[in-house]
Amino acid sequence: MGTDVTPRLSMKSAFETFLTAACDRLGYSASIKSLLSLAALEIKVEIPIVRDNGELAIFSGYRVQHQSARGPCKGGLRYHPEVDIEEVRGLASLMTMKTALVNIPLGGGKGGIDCDPHKLSLRELETLTRKFVKRIHREIGPNSDIMAPDVGTDARVMGWIHSEYSAIYGHSPAAVTGKPLALGGSVGREKATGHGIGIVIKEYSARYGTPLKGATVAIQGFGNVGLHAARAVTELGMKVVAVSDSRSAVYRKGGVDIDALAKRKKERGLLCETNDHDALDPAHLLETECDYLIPAALGNVITAENAPHIAAPVIVEGANGPVTGEADRLLKERGIAIVPDILASAGGVIVSYFEWVQNLQREVWSLEQVDAQLANILGKAARDVFDHAGENSLDFRSAAFDIAVSRVKEALDATGF
Repeated sequence: MGTDVTPRLSMKSAFETFLTAACDRLGYSASIKSLLSLAALEIKVEIPIVRDNGELAIFSGYRVQHQSARGPCKGGLRYHPEVDIEEVRGLASLMTMKTALVNIPLGGGKGGIDCDPHKLSLRELETLTRKFVKRIHREIGPNSDIMAPDVGTDARVMGWIHSEYSAIYGHSPAAVTGKPLALGGSVGREKATGHGIGIVIKEYSARYGTPLKGATVAIQGFGNVGLHAARAVTELGMKVVAVSDSRSAVYRKGGVDIDALAKRKKERGLLCETNDHDALDPAHLLETECDYLIPAALGNVITAENAPHIAAPVIVEGANGPVTGEADRLLKERGIAIVPDILASAGGVIVSYFEWVQNLQREVWSLEQVDAQLANILGKAARDVFDHAGENSLDFRSAAFDIAVSRVKEALDATGF
């Protein structure tokens, strides 16, 4: 994870590269490309809070609503010290493509606050969250922009957002998703992104005849997405041989003990303090020899510098924008297949959509309903991408962007553009 601005700029830059290529393939004009690139609304607010020690701290909060032609904007809220407007712009753009690709009636948005949640007390986090909602409440809501968890946030943070928004507008569960079940959250939401990665890999295996049983997997990131992805691929008969978090990594040739690692991570905060696993340099996890590599942490982790050392023949993007534009080109030249984030990590936004629908209709779905609908929607999206790629001799990212861009363009045309 770098400290300069270049990696963060590259996420938006990568989106522009993929968007331009899609517009060229589809024969769209420069005007259409501009409409698809520009955000509809960008918000920056300063959030002062009094720390527990009595000192004043000021944080910057951002929310970008990229495109709402297909429905209300939808996207996560992340708490991370490197959050800035460029990163949020890029992430919001990707969300527009993601919701369009899986064909749910939502647009794309993203938000963030430049804080380190691990260095804030619970009271400070709650105060920061509630003040952020007070600053932007007029621009968010169930019919305009619906937030959800992301890096550094969770169901508890979404509960605070729900509470603060409802204090202004009355009980409004559909204003935010990823909430605790007690506040109208949906079963299956916590595991949705990681579980969805398993669905996409299963579709990939069925289409291309690659065996699942015994196939090896390395996962960068052992938070919510990485943990549930590990469980999902294990249920498919695959073998997770390496996992990492931001500070540690472990490897075991015969397959790691996922539950033991999760328990130790929760207790100690590190993965490497686990018996019967070999410590691994986290920086080298991406270069692990395996059948599938799943980057499931932050964006821009696979770059032009480390792309030549990637050993896995298939990369499944569990994080948002983990591969830079230049790395994407280098990997394609090496024949490495990349299942893009707007497909592979779409499980979370699909189940967020289910939660929004349940809240609007005052319904409660069973886990069986959620899982079945997720498999239907995400499975079809995967098959659409593989079909389009095969029929037009495209890589998966290009195929996914073609489908998504054409759907957003169709919605823009219908509105009168």
